[in-house]
Amino acid sequence: MRVFVTGATGFIGTPVVKDLIAAGHQVLGMARSDEGANAISALGAEVLRGSLEDLDSLRKGATASDAVIHLGFVHDWSNFAKSCEIDRCAIEALGSVLAGSDRPLIVTGGLAGLAGAGQLAIETQMISPDFPFPRVSEQTALSLKGVRASVMRLPQVHDPVRQGLITPLIEVYRAKGACAYVGDGQNRWPAAHVLDVARLYRLAIEQAEPNARYHAVAEEGVPMREIAEAIGRRLKLPAKSIAPQETEAFFGWLGTFAAYDMPASSAQTRKKLGWEPVGPGLIADLDQLAYSAQ
Repeated sequence: MRVFVTGATGFIGTPVVKDLIAAGHQVLGMARSDEGANAISALGAEVLRGSLEDLDSLRKGATASDAVIHLGFVHDWSNFAKSCEIDRCAIEALGSVLAGSDRPLIVTGGLAGLAGAGQLAIETQMISPDFPFPRVSEQTALSLKGVRASVMRLPQVHDPVRQGLITPLIEVYRAKGACAYVGDGQNRWPAAHVLDVARLYRLAIEQAEPNARYHAVAEEGVPMREIAEAIGRRLKLPAKSIAPQETEAFFGWLGTFAAYDMPASSAQTRKKLGWEPVGPGLIADLDQLAYSAQ
């Protein structure tokens, strides 16, 4: 297949492009800059210049391809609502081209807020109407009419350099001089190594089940206390408990997630796609983390 990939130069996008090419697919990667274009070319992929806000470029990429993997997102936490609106418009633009065809679209979503307290999120769970986060990637994709769309729900995706929300968390810890967790720190974050996640995107686009929800979860839930202690060992900072009412003051915008218990299963995903993660666990990567690269 010829696969159009948005976010092709990103932390997850780059290994996705590599995995697709290694499996014999052709890749058209979107790039906003000369640097990004050169990086995509170096991977052996074709380049399409554009951005998520350039809807014509998105439509052009989808028109020229057999399948689309939408990984791009504007990670501007200072104006997250605007980033979510850009994402919604981008998904609708991609869908406008793919509608009525059999060409698959995979959109990237998340796992936060899916399961209730003490519950394990599973693939068949729907996002509730009162979903507490403004990102609507999944809802937008699955509402597209006549589009063979599916959703990849991501956990904390990691390697020894980056780890999803944990990357900005490290900066908070550095600034505060301590690695805090809320209460007993037993709230859990699911995780998966980036190379396992890249392989799962390929398996999902190859099998292309419409309206599917996949969980890229290798570890169902790593306790926040263990995460804080692992980072503390590397930064040589103390790990400590804080009270729930201190969460916002300590973590800032990350406070929304810091006390969240969001364990998730990938049992259905593994069975459907034959996916078995083999990469290192989150704590193992945190123990090897290149903190100077953060």
